[in-house]
Amino acid sequence: MTTKNIQLLRITHLRGPNIWTYRPVIEAWVDIGVLEDHPSDTIPGFYERLSGLLPALVEHRCGIGEPGGFLLRLREGTWAGHILEHVVLELQNLAGMRTGFGKTRQTSVRGVYKMAFRTRQEQVGRAALLAGCDLLMAAIEDHPYDVAATVHKLRDMVDALCLGPSTSHIVDAATERGIPNIRLSDGNLVQLGHGASQRRIWTAETDQTSAIAEEIASDKDLTKSLLQSCGVPVPQGRVIKTADEAWEAAQDVGLPVVLKPYDGNHGRGVSLDLSNRKDIEAAFLLAQRKGDGSVIVEQFITGNEHRLLIIGKRVVAAARGETAWVTGDGQSNIIELVDSQINTDPRRGESEDAPLNTLRPHEAAEIILELERQGFTAYSVPAQGEKVLIQRNGNVAFDVSDNIHPSVAAAAALAARIVGLDIAGVDMVLEDITRPLAEQRGAVIEVNASPGLLAHLKPADGQPRPIGKAIIEHLFDTDKDGRIPVIGVTGTQNTTRIARLIAWLLHISGKQVGLACQDGFYLGARQVDASDSTHWEGGQRLLINRSVEVAVFEHSSRMILSEGLAYDKCMVGVVTDVSGFEALAEFYIDNLDKLYNVVRTQVDVVLPQGTAVLNAADPHVVEMAHLCDGKVIFYGLDPQLKAITTHRASGERVLFVHNGHIVLAQGSEEIALIPLASMKQAKAEKPEMVMAAVAAAWALGLTPELIAAGLRTFESDPKKNY
Repeated sequence: MTTKNIQLLRITHLRGPNIWTYRPVIEAWVDIGVLEDHPSDTIPGFYERLSGLLPALVEHRCGIGEPGGFLLRLREGTWAGHILEHVVLELQNLAGMRTGFGKTRQTSVRGVYKMAFRTRQEQVGRAALLAGCDLLMAAIEDHPYDVAATVHKLRDMVDALCLGPSTSHIVDAATERGIPNIRLSDGNLVQLGHGASQRRIWTAETDQTSAIAEEIASDKDLTKSLLQSCGVPVPQGRVIKTADEAWEAAQDVGLPVVLKPYDGNHGRGVSLDLSNRKDIEAAFLLAQRKGDGSVIVEQFITGNEHRLLIIGKRVVAAARGETAWVTGDGQSNIIELVDSQINTDPRRGESEDAPLNTLRPHEAAEIILELERQGFTAYSVPAQGEKVLIQRNGNVAFDVSDNIHPSVAAAAALAARIVGLDIAGVDMVLEDITRPLAEQRGAVIEVNASPGLLAHLKPADGQPRPIGKAIIEHLFDTDKDGRIPVIGVTGTQNTTRIARLIAWLLHISGKQVGLACQDGFYLGARQVDASDSTHWEGGQRLLINRSVEVAVFEHSSRMILSEGLAYDKCMVGVVTDVSGFEALAEFYIDNLDKLYNVVRTQVDVVLPQGTAVLNAADPHVVEMAHLCDGKVIFYGLDPQLKAITTHRASGERVLFVHNGHIVLAQGSEEIALIPLASMKQAKAEKPEMVMAAVAAAWALGLTPELIAAGLRTFESDPKKNY
């Protein structure tokens, strides 16, 4: 078969709700060329080659809604655009960025398809798309393709560019609560919620995490002093700067002792159970290299290391550490024994996803020192049956959350409060976490800011803990979702004027209003930027501003098609009309039905407790009412419009004009009359425009009296109003 390469005519990252779905997608316009004449069932061996390259395609459900659905379509015959969609999704899945949404639709041009697929990170999605094209053509033309190399490259991109697993877990918990999120940096700084209702996290730090508390936690000696003064058991010890001082301090404290860097973390440079001068001096040098030069010498407490995670004022998870040993066989050196007896554990690895670290006895200074204390090096060959201790501390990844004695939990929570951290990892040495603290020689050895969460999310043994949910509950009251009222206005009929009037009505109600429209970007009564702000960046500027209590957006169909909406959900969605498809020919929008699918996005995102404000005079707009998850308010000049009379008959709210007044009615009752002539430039204003804005304000709870006052004070000239 003669083929040409699949051509990608256009690739667009739709960052918000769009014609495909509520979530970000990459939309690709794909020209499959002569492959339009060659569906999958006509290409010899193609099914076997593609399913061999990507065996997990068997899990793809496709049209029938159950595993195997896509492969069934592949056998029966489907086209390259649809196949590419599934290949790209599977490459992302293999790279560790799980996703399942994709759609492919033919355009009016033969062989050209619009294909969209969900992606959690734009660069990874684009790379998967390009790789997917190459893989698909290799399967079609029977050429070799290195899937493993591609997946490795994509996985590296995921590790480098996506949120870390701990942050992702918190964001997922927020999403389950209906709390929106915005990633504020290339790292793990994330905004939860919008405007004045937002909170921020940086993995296990929040906007409630005190900088003073973090400084205290980083000063181990100060932390111990504070804890001890408040009655929390801590090991005795002191800070030293020389090896001679280390030996003197060890004798004063009482052997055996622990040495660790003054400013260390993650167990680096820590040596335990030291009883002679040689070992103590060697441990001092190790701790000094791993820190700023100062070293802590403290009592060695018998027991296992434990990490207790405190969020707010309570312990939400606990993990126990275990020592790591190997047993000699008389032939293998310690490096080989560690590789065969420890590192083969599938729970160990180098990535953040692994609950236990891979051990390198010839590289890790702590292990080298531990071996030397036993008379070994990494290259020693222990005798048959001889046990060798590889690592005393670390491996804190064995869940014991359900076994914590209340007195232990109370001590850990108190330690976090004394330091002042809202989220803390409290390290304790305990003989038995199930026993009262007073009955054992337990102690708090460290309080850590920004604690690691992976040991609790993916423990080496035991049940994963809902850490993300606990952090979200700490940040947001149970009845809060981090949202501010968002109002979106879509259509072609006076949408800028409608958005400005809505913002004005809200402004005089006492709210701090943000507005992004064609006339510019506004904060309260101030025009911050006079340039057109009906774009993604303009919308984000509103949502990240901590002073904004309510946000108003103007949208065009072009923005929805090229960027997606700037927010995930809105309290009020206003749609004025479905018209003007001729201006969107470049997007293959060539009739009203296709334009309808674009404009309906505004109604699709209305919250269940929200309202869609719809023009009763446009049949296509009226048709959108059944798509709304919330309430609907119809507006129109003629009170006899079918949509208005039917809506009133069902007891719902409508607006119409009668005798020069805007009538606000619910069911058979006329709630209020607002004279159109009350506007400063009444003759210049179109009643439909005014009604749309009034309906939005009414939906948000503004009283008719306040609305009327706003109409009297509104200036058509934005320079006068703002």
